[in-house]
Amino acid sequence: MFYYYFTSLLITDIYKFSPANFNTTLRRHNHHTTTAILTSNSSHGNKNLHFHNYYSRKLVKMLVLASLSSSSPPMIELFKDRVSSSSSTSSSFSAANFARFGGFSGVALQRRSYCCCSSKLKSMADFNSICSSVEEDTQVEDRRENALHLRSRALLGVRSTEELLSRLKKESEYGNLPVNVAYALEELYENYRNAVFSSENPHAEEIVLANMSAMLDCVFLEMEDSFLISPYHKAIREPYDYYAFGQNYIRPLIDFRTSFVGNIAIFREMEEKRQQGHNIILMSNHQSEADPAVIALLLEKTNPHIAENLIYVAGDRVVTDTLCKPFSMGRNLLCVYSKKHMYDVPELVDMKKRANSRSLKEMVLLLRDGSQVIWIAPSGGRDRPDPVTNEWFPAPFDDSSVDNMRRLVERAGVPWHIYPLSILCYDIMPPPAQVEKEIGEKRCMSFHGVGLSVAPEINYHDIALGCSNDDEAKLAYTHVLQASVNEQYTILKAAIHGKQGLRASTPALHLSQPWHPC
Repeated sequence: MFYYYFTSLLITDIYKFSPANFNTTLRRHNHHTTTAILTSNSSHGNKNLHFHNYYSRKLVKMLVLASLSSSSPPMIELFKDRVSSSSSTSSSFSAANFARFGGFSGVALQRRSYCCCSSKLKSMADFNSICSSVEEDTQVEDRRENALHLRSRALLGVRSTEELLSRLKKESEYGNLPVNVAYALEELYENYRNAVFSSENPHAEEIVLANMSAMLDCVFLEMEDSFLISPYHKAIREPYDYYAFGQNYIRPLIDFRTSFVGNIAIFREMEEKRQQGHNIILMSNHQSEADPAVIALLLEKTNPHIAENLIYVAGDRVVTDTLCKPFSMGRNLLCVYSKKHMYDVPELVDMKKRANSRSLKEMVLLLRDGSQVIWIAPSGGRDRPDPVTNEWFPAPFDDSSVDNMRRLVERAGVPWHIYPLSILCYDIMPPPAQVEKEIGEKRCMSFHGVGLSVAPEINYHDIALGCSNDDEAKLAYTHVLQASVNEQYTILKAAIHGKQGLRASTPALHLSQPWHPC
């Protein structure tokens, strides 16, 4: 099955060949194969996945052999003709460029006409060097995959804390992990283990080992072959399900007995509007790196589509931090550099602005398609405790961020709705007390209740009617959204920290625990 699937992918990519994309094609296949190898517990599955890479390269060899030895026109010539006929005006393709296919010699590929005998004689002269080149590349790639395969099996088969930490230490000694990353992972392991064990779950040991082994596998793969997250990133669900990985990792940190959802009926209303093609924007506070997982876990029983398909407007940290990146790969992201960190490194300001422009274009295209549910934190970062009282509260919304988002969705030409969303979950993974410029923060964790709430849609034009100009309307709209988020947060806080539970409900905000059977 894997052979036919990946062979068809490779052939498809050859038909779409351009001088730059062949190596990209192999890297893409190899990346996903390696990822699957790292996460498969089945030796049969590993064999099949490894099988595809071997045969993908064998297919290349078959193409060359057929090109060199067949009495009919060579297959590579046929590919060239196919590409030329499909895009006669294209200037990006030529026989000379195609000669770089996999690093092969161009002698047999630069022919404009075909003669069976003369072609064979010329081709056979290069036959040995071509096969040698392909075989050498195959051996190098096989050695790399075997190393990754053996390393992953050692991690996935660990049976104790000592064995896992020993493996982590060896990876650092071998130079596969920088010392600071190895230290951060060891610290993360201890914090995660303590948090999960405090839940008194009888399976805590197995949960910690399974989740931390998966975490380390993901980090090792990232260090070996870094994954570039694009301006619009779609959650990776196969061959390795990064979404499920994130859910499984955060789930043991949530005390569902003391967790609550506010106004679950409004989430159902959102789903109905989404199904009608409307765009939904959630203006929210932002508490921790675990926010996406918390939102999805609290909604997975009642609103699975929103839980799995929600698009998050994300900052640069979640796509560059080595320990955070595997979790980000399992979410739908629109990556934007925050104003707070735009000028941290002056040399990168222009690059960040260009990246934001690309993300903006992606967002416009998504909104025009409709049926999008997008989460954004207009504060530009995570909430922080008051330095005097040490009380946590939603950070102030930036009125420009709110207005820019509102104008984008309005101009898309699709019905739209903006809802204020409040989340309380800092306890399970609080950020540093102060905003830090450097990537690689310390991760503290605990087992605790969390909360999520949404209030009715707030219509901009209703607010603007009472304002004298656009600037006043922009500020007023931001203020109303912020006030709603703050009010919901206060109720969630009373339910969770104040231990009032469902009794904290108000006429405007009904708390429930939808994961419990009625």
